[in-house]
Amino acid sequence: MDWFLQQLINGLALGAIYALIALGYTMVYGVLRFINFAHADVLMLGAFAAYYLAPAVAKVFGPATVPTALTVMVLSAAICAVIGMLIEFLAYRPLRHRPRLTVLITAIGVSLFIEYTGQHEKVFGAATKAFPTLLPQKEIIVGALRCSSNDLVVVGFTAVLLFAMWYIVQRTKVGMAMRAVSFNEQAASLMGVNVNGIISFTFAIGSALAAIGGIFFAMRAPGIEPLMGVQPGLRAFIAAVLGGIGNLPGAALGGVVLGLIETFFGGMPGLSDYRDAIAFALLILILLFRPAGLLGKMQMEKV
Repeated sequence: MDWFLQQLINGLALGAIYALIALGYTMVYGVLRFINFAHADVLMLGAFAAYYLAPAVAKVFGPATVPTALTVMVLSAAICAVIGMLIEFLAYRPLRHRPRLTVLITAIGVSLFIEYTGQHEKVFGAATKAFPTLLPQKEIIVGALRCSSNDLVVVGFTAVLLFAMWYIVQRTKVGMAMRAVSFNEQAASLMGVNVNGIISFTFAIGSALAAIGGIFFAMRAPGIEPLMGVQPGLRAFIAAVLGGIGNLPGAALGGVVLGLIETFFGGMPGLSDYRDAIAFALLILILLFRPAGLLGKMQMEKV
């Protein structure tokens, strides 16, 4: 029972990070109906933004304090929001009415461009860098169970952001416009909705979420490097599909489920080496038996 509870705690912390990154995927897909594969690299840019900002902010608020961590997260999220809007404006907007395969290939190209530009010695360099300590980490021990204070912060922060995204989409005029553009872009434009502005706003929100997810992932990782976003990005994509891509609660549920599955199988003797295979096998099973995901609904599309 102690082993089960310990893996449950570890899985919730990892799943919260996947859920946070998956929210960015599902926000963009919900409006434009395509996968932004550069999202994982925006995650990496968010981690590097925090890496360079942390020493300067620490001079003002002190190292490893809550104000320092919040300031670094807000600034990194703002930087990545601007980057996300630039990617949409330069790479995706000219191709918006082209076949989806064209946009998909472009997204992969943008991803590779960011990754290999980041590896240049005059940018970030290929070497792994130690991520700075943003929060004072304490270990909470209850009986035989151990939990890091940072894990609790990640779970709580993800829950707050999930509620904030749901509120924006379901209870604000901007959210209503986002849903209108998702349903019918031309009709929304005729009703006075600024389609370009709404799509840019969606990319900004998704990229900001990616930045925060990248910071949380870097806090658990041994270091950061320009290819660090590939694996968590793929897992977050699996989580979004698992929960029902385009569905905000589904993205959160998919992230938590995937984190729990990875953690439980990773803690089993003889199965820890197959945790990656299990994650992708889960994606195949979902696509075969429930393509819409756990909380998604099948929709008919006119051809």
